[in-house]
Amino acid sequence: MNKFKQHLAVSIGILVVAGAAAGVLGRHGLDANAASTSPASVAARPLPLPAQPVRIADIIERVSPAVVTVNVSKNAEAAVQRPGAPGFEEFFERFFDDQSRKRFRSERRRQPDARGHGPRTERPRKVGLGSGFIIDKAGYIVTNNHVIEGADEISVTMKGGRKLDARLVGADAKTDLALLKVTSDTDLPSVNWGRSENMRVGDWVITLGNPFGVGLTATTGIISARHRNIGSGPFDDFLQIDAAINKGNSGGPAFDTEGNVIGVNTAIFSPSGGNVGIGFAIPSSMAKSIIDDLRGDGVVSRGWLGVSVQTITPEIAESLQLDKPKGALVADVSEASPALSGGIERGDVILGVEGKPVDAMRDLPRLISAIKAGDIAKIEILRGGKTITKAVRIGAVPKAEVASLAAPDDENVAGMKLADLGDEARRRLNLGRAEGGVLIADVAQSSPASRLGLASGDAILAVAGTPVSSARDVRRLLGAARDDERRSVLLLVAGRRGARFVALPIKRA
Repeated sequence: MNKFKQHLAVSIGILVVAGAAAGVLGRHGLDANAASTSPASVAARPLPLPAQPVRIADIIERVSPAVVTVNVSKNAEAAVQRPGAPGFEEFFERFFDDQSRKRFRSERRRQPDARGHGPRTERPRKVGLGSGFIIDKAGYIVTNNHVIEGADEISVTMKGGRKLDARLVGADAKTDLALLKVTSDTDLPSVNWGRSENMRVGDWVITLGNPFGVGLTATTGIISARHRNIGSGPFDDFLQIDAAINKGNSGGPAFDTEGNVIGVNTAIFSPSGGNVGIGFAIPSSMAKSIIDDLRGDGVVSRGWLGVSVQTITPEIAESLQLDKPKGALVADVSEASPALSGGIERGDVILGVEGKPVDAMRDLPRLISAIKAGDIAKIEILRGGKTITKAVRIGAVPKAEVASLAAPDDENVAGMKLADLGDEARRRLNLGRAEGGVLIADVAQSSPASRLGLASGDAILAVAGTPVSSARDVRRLLGAARDDERRSVLLLVAGRRGARFVALPIKRA
């Protein structure tokens, strides 16, 4: 699978599409003045309409002039040969039906050659389209990165047919956003950003776009879910909507019932390739900050903490005395990183950043990346059973990610033979003598350790936060945890995949 497919194919049946979609009808709620609120009486009554129902037609009439079709083209052979670029064949097939593909595959422009010996065949060009929307009367247009990626000619067509050449200001592949600029001798119609963070499941949305190239099309629906992770990148945080989104809609806007943009439509889940009512939009809370960055200098500046983190499993949560699995467990801290300078240590659990909770490991990269390099962030951590706050000056992202993921965190350590950790093993594991450690000399077949991936050659560095240097240390600390009636204990293990924490279930005597 090439880079293009890896970025866009979320899972089997997930297609990133070219456009916009969602829906609006108005919010319905239960009558607060009803005499009876029993389940039976509530179910029997129809939901009342708002005092002043939202007029979808009025909203569409007001915002549609700012919604555009994004037209792109590129030399087909050059697109395929460009290193690291998505194959333009896939790009082309994303936006057109079979008849259009056949027509454009055979299309050639013929001109006399340099010697005047008659017509020559030029390299074929592939053409695609998506959607976008104008956010400034000066001509700044938001769309998806996958709509314009690899294109060398970009133009936009406005409602009414006016066509304008566009240039790419900047793009961000990780969030699939791009910013275009057109020049006009008159002010252009524009729309405003809304607040996606205020949207709730069940709120109505309206979307506009150009599906299948048929022209400006409006669809309606509701927000089906929030904070969806569809596996498209490290900053997944999609709004899920049930409005009809199809090929050609990518990059188009999803509006709230006041006509403000609360999402940029990007992907659909579709086993058949058509709309099945499951679409995904980048929330405006993320899109606006990315677009502001692109407008400034054409690139996105992300914050960097410099930690390797892993998920808190139920077993790890119990061993850390957490009431439920939450936060991001720090498995390693990079050298010369903001985290190291700020006092964050291996074994800390990051619970929040600037007052925003880290409910799951995947929340941390998104929260850190939104902080500007040089700013000081308050990071809430759990250490030794106590919650403390560290003030950390966030750095600029080097070549690495904001917060890398540690090795898989679903291993429990059991069924092992332990031995001294020799110099050769230390060199192989890149461990200094000061780090101590105990070698896992063998793992019993069909044991919990074997089933969970631990292997001979790994090393145990700490048990319940206490460094170990002998098998006796491990047995003593495990015995103490058993005496305390702990159901699991946290081990720090070094191996071929680096350092990671695992929770060891403790059997009762």
